[in-house]
Amino acid sequence: MTADGSPHEREQLADDYQRWSTAAAAVLAKGRRIEPSELPGTPEDLLSTPTRDDVVIRPLYTRKDETAQRGLPGSFPFVRGADARRDVQQGWRVTERFGDQPGQSAAQINEAILDAAGSGTSGLWLVTGSSLPPEELATALGGVYLDLLPVTLDAGVDGVAAARAFLTALEARPAPPVEAPPMAGTTHSLGLSPYTAAYSSRSTVDVDDANALAAGAPERVRTFRVDGTDFAQAGASNAQELGLLAAVGLAHVRDLVAAGLTPAAALKQISFAVSVGDDQFASIAKLRALRLMWARVAQVVGAPEAGAAVTHAVTDLSMLAQRDPWVNMLRTTVAAFGAGVGGADQVTVLGYDAALPLDARSSKASFSARIARNTQLLLLEESNIGRVLDPAGGSWFVESLTDDLARAGWAVFTATEALGGYRTALDSGDIGRWIDDALATRDHAVDHRSAPITGVSEFPNLGEAAFAGPLADSVDLPTATARLARVARRYEELRDRADTAAAGGTRPSVLMLPLGGVAEHNGRTTFVANLLAAGGIEAINPGPIEPGAPLPEPTAPLPEPTAPLPEPVEGSRIAVICGTKARYATDGPAVLAAARAAGFDRVLLAGPAKEWPDGEDAPDGSLRAGIDAVATLTELLDAVTSKAGE
Repeated sequence: MTADGSPHEREQLADDYQRWSTAAAAVLAKGRRIEPSELPGTPEDLLSTPTRDDVVIRPLYTRKDETAQRGLPGSFPFVRGADARRDVQQGWRVTERFGDQPGQSAAQINEAILDAAGSGTSGLWLVTGSSLPPEELATALGGVYLDLLPVTLDAGVDGVAAARAFLTALEARPAPPVEAPPMAGTTHSLGLSPYTAAYSSRSTVDVDDANALAAGAPERVRTFRVDGTDFAQAGASNAQELGLLAAVGLAHVRDLVAAGLTPAAALKQISFAVSVGDDQFASIAKLRALRLMWARVAQVVGAPEAGAAVTHAVTDLSMLAQRDPWVNMLRTTVAAFGAGVGGADQVTVLGYDAALPLDARSSKASFSARIARNTQLLLLEESNIGRVLDPAGGSWFVESLTDDLARAGWAVFTATEALGGYRTALDSGDIGRWIDDALATRDHAVDHRSAPITGVSEFPNLGEAAFAGPLADSVDLPTATARLARVARRYEELRDRADTAAAGGTRPSVLMLPLGGVAEHNGRTTFVANLLAAGGIEAINPGPIEPGAPLPEPTAPLPEPTAPLPEPVEGSRIAVICGTKARYATDGPAVLAAARAAGFDRVLLAGPAKEWPDGEDAPDGSLRAGIDAVATLTELLDAVTSKAGE
């Protein structure tokens, strides 16, 4: 039944939703200690969450959100998948990247490929360059069944030469015992992405040379790889990536049609690389929305039957952290799940240490690659995610989110077209400004910790080994572009600064002044310790402070029971009073006065400033939820390190 059913059905749906709304209002009002009629909005409004794309995630989806049938996988509008013939025993292609390690020969790369293929890899993303010149591609691909393992090339300025070498190797390959039928998942990509690379400043090829190559590309080979990761790494939102993917794809189609190809042939020369992140539902809907949008483009150019978007999902490099990098394994697992459920034809999981330069990684490349590969194999072989085409299809939430993202992406696409198309919009700087604005919005949420980063802005590990030098802004990474703006970079810049100070002998630290028993102060001492650690600052806890008792001096060793803890450094002249509102009223002013008398330059409050008693000398600021944590930590680190240097 859909929401456009009989009047009785619609009335029943409305009644059911109203009952939920009344119950939710009662719960919300109880939590606020007000009457339901005093709530500032409806329960749906109060419980909804807007995204960076102004897509609203509602708290409840019901039968009234049902949409019309999307058709079957492999049929227009391709929302449910590009290929009806996908082997459900195989699932998507587990695509692994080769050729990034310096000094590898073509024979060594071939050995690594064959070993990986025997361990579950079913797709190849092959880098050519100093380690693998284009003329040695055939050696690297020796013994590989190219009808079973799709190849994607990444060759930069050598893209045309590498493409020709690959096409030669493809034509010269021995005939397999049984030729596998062509499928979306086994489509080869020559990897040429001149238009998206023009934004990210990646080295690339001349678009006219690429167009000439596309005119003679054989079946199962697509020339252009419209690469959404070029935008995502710079901070583009999901809708921006979708809209720009469609705009770039259409620009290529226009070029190819002008060069003499039919619209259907031009469409079949396009494949898409799509970034997937740790919001699994957004990733699922994003891939489905891209297929819906590209099908519409194909329909408009007159070849709807050729509108199946072939997609290669790549875990988003910008979501990966350098600090506590093991958590990245969890992020990429969620991203791979979203890619698989969303119907990606190929999926690449970047290594858990992909945010670190090669010479700063602590694990062997083979270990990182094995974990990344096995992440997908677990989802395929143990969780059986690939055994159903479009398993999220029909979900009220996923279908609604697919439509919402498609509409938001289409708005970006039409805005780009209104400016004269992708190339004009890029040259005018409009696309750069859109993405810069999206990045600023994302950074604001991260800075205020409303978008938490586990292991970085939340629950950081100060005990992990420091790097040899600052790395937070490094773009010297195999899959990075010059515009890479990782989500965690601003906190990691602070950690780099603090580690540099610690390497000089003393880690920046702040003294906490807990009031009352553990039950009274533990919540706030834990909050403060985690907040400070996000900036590389150690929070020293001497235990409960009694009014009238002497406080630890800013430069003196700490008293028991904290002997095992490090002593405050010379710059540790900042203290934070931690307790409850009631304890602030009884003990706070005396402890504040004692802290000032003991020589602390700055005394802060844990919690909202309004909890401090009126009419008393107030602390110099407060550490609380919702503050700009990056700005606060930068200020504290400046103060602590400048004092230490005096």
